[in-house]
Amino acid sequence: MSSVLEITDTKFKEEVFFAKQPVLIYFWASWCGPCQLVSPSISEIAKSYRNRLKVVKLEVDTNPKATAECRVKGVPALRLYKDKELLAAHEGAITKQKLIEDILDPHLS
Repeated sequence: MSSVLEITDTKFKEEVFFAKQPVLIYFWASWCGPCQLVSPSISEIAKSYRNRLKVVKLEVDTNPKATAECRVKGVPALRLYKDKELLAAHEGAITKQKLIEDILDPHLS
């Protein structure tokens, strides 16, 4: 079972802005090759950080409101939020190690 919660526009604010812990949003698309490369890392992050990070994924094609609100221009894209504040953003493929070093660890210490 994956620790990544799949959400839609209708649940976006509730699951992201009103979460009790930081939230990593993974924006993806079924036609996106780099997304297929990044997805396993996102699942691993969700499992290993489950006590201090909520991980959600949102398909861009079927969820235009959240995609626009987070200013996503390309996929895969990542946004890290805490208390309605954007802490970090990344677009394009990223390695698990770089995600941990550049996005997660600086904000989850």
